[in-house]
Amino acid sequence: MATTDASPGRLLLLDSASLYFRAFFGIPKTLTAPDGTAVNALRGILDFTSSLRTQYSPQHVVACWDDDWRPQWRVDLLDTYKTQRLDDDGGEADTTDGLLGPQVPLIADAFGLLGIPVVGAADYEADDVIGTLAELWDGPVDIVTGDRDLFQLVDDEHEIRVLYVAKGVSKHDVVDDAWLRAKYGIGASDYVDFAVMRGDPSDGLPGVAGIGDKTAAVLLDEFGDLDGILAAADDTSSSIKPRVRQSLLDSVDYIRAARQVVAVHRDVCRLPSFDLEADAKAFTEFGTTWGLGGVTERALKAVSS
Repeated sequence: MATTDASPGRLLLLDSASLYFRAFFGIPKTLTAPDGTAVNALRGILDFTSSLRTQYSPQHVVACWDDDWRPQWRVDLLDTYKTQRLDDDGGEADTTDGLLGPQVPLIADAFGLLGIPVVGAADYEADDVIGTLAELWDGPVDIVTGDRDLFQLVDDEHEIRVLYVAKGVSKHDVVDDAWLRAKYGIGASDYVDFAVMRGDPSDGLPGVAGIGDKTAAVLLDEFGDLDGILAAADDTSSSIKPRVRQSLLDSVDYIRAARQVVAVHRDVCRLPSFDLEADAKAFTEFGTTWGLGGVTERALKAVSS
């Protein structure tokens, strides 16, 4: 890993879109600014960040951004990638009645005023930014997300964990290799191949017919990785059952493409400058303008602790 000028304290990486969508749908839309703008996602993500910052005391926090939520290079590899999220015109479908969009730039502004860098990369998703920053940082890393694909980044040796918020930020799971083995029967290094076989309808990954979590884990345990599994599928004397064997052989093209789609890139950006400091006066004024109430004080307290 690269050396940084900072001492190797904990780095907290936020999967920003995952968190602001969770905040939007989990917090009442009736929370509005004085001008009537919905601010539920803004308030929620700031409170999530303050809570996690207080709990884990990171040296730095980075808000990782989707500069491209559906990169064309991933679509070129797998044309079903995230198709279920498209609207009739080929753009991202708005499931928020237009109430979330105006909050997204406010969230970025709020992070900036709190001294939290917002980092994206052209033609890449936040997942790739997270993977890159986790690779570059010399100290422990906590990745905050509701996206299982980021389990592939778990690395006990380098103290990289996922704080998985699928059940809520206050009830998040701390995902390390032991957690993955207890949950799925695989290690983090197996997760990409596991996810490819299992599939994920929310990302437009069909998976391999007849292979779910259990069968995928058994195959990986016996044959090591997808290359070993496909070689075994080609060998009629192997222990793979005929129906699963045929499904694998029928899915070779999908498997090859999906492995590249699911794998997080780890070379898309640089570590940001961590010279930013919170501007308490400007953030307090921001909080007044957007009706953040007690969120403002909690965020500033978390920054200073």
